[in-house]
Amino acid sequence: MITQTTQTTQTTQIAARVVQPIPTTRIIGVELRKMFDTRSGFWLLMSIGVFSVAAATIAIVFVPETAFSYETFASALGFPMTLILPMIAILAVTSEWSQRSGLTTFTLVPSRGRVIGAKAIATISVGFVSMLVAFTIGAVGNVVGSTIVGVDTVWDIGLAHAAQIVLGNLLGMAIGFTLGVALRNSAAAIVGYFVLSFVLSGILLLLAQVRESFTDLQPWIDWNYSQIELFEGQISSAQEWIQIGSTTMIWIVIPLAVGLVLLRRSEVK
Repeated sequence: MITQTTQTTQTTQIAARVVQPIPTTRIIGVELRKMFDTRSGFWLLMSIGVFSVAAATIAIVFVPETAFSYETFASALGFPMTLILPMIAILAVTSEWSQRSGLTTFTLVPSRGRVIGAKAIATISVGFVSMLVAFTIGAVGNVVGSTIVGVDTVWDIGLAHAAQIVLGNLLGMAIGFTLGVALRNSAAAIVGYFVLSFVLSGILLLLAQVRESFTDLQPWIDWNYSQIELFEGQISSAQEWIQIGSTTMIWIVIPLAVGLVLLRRSEVK
């Protein structure tokens, strides 16, 4: 009787010691912290503020008085943002393989889907905060610059245009994140991003110029074309939004789905 009672007590204690799943919020917090822990990640994030201030300063010095407006500063800050944010998204994924931390990560959290989902949420969060910083620096530059040159402060970016700029940057980050998941190598993913952004988009642009029949097809398959339209705030019709959906499906959704399948089956060393 005593033995049976002891066994029952031990079974209850073992059941009570069953390890609970790690909360998703904790995984997201860890992924956010990992984005700042390395020197490359830290300075890449810090470069957003540095380049934003530098771009705003250059705009104040070199932009003609007649061209001073918030859109001018937003355009000046937009170029470094379109380069830095995708790099952050790439490194958020590939760090597990380039820094050999994947074995520890996927041992603590065996569900690779949860880890990648947490990385995606952390990346989007950093992107939103970075764009908020850039918009704020641009606003300060617009006020300071117009005051220095003695012209009226012009606010020519509405809420809809600002939302499209944010969406354009998030799509750029999504492309970087997709390349990171598919290639799982920092150098290869970064090179792949520049090839897609500059080489492939240049080829498609040239093809549209030499073949008139391709002009109507380009907006449906060229994600860089759609991104530029978003940055300029020119998306207004339903067809243009459908075209963005088409390029997103081709360059983000399908490759990301394939990359996730390969990632779940790949060996972590």
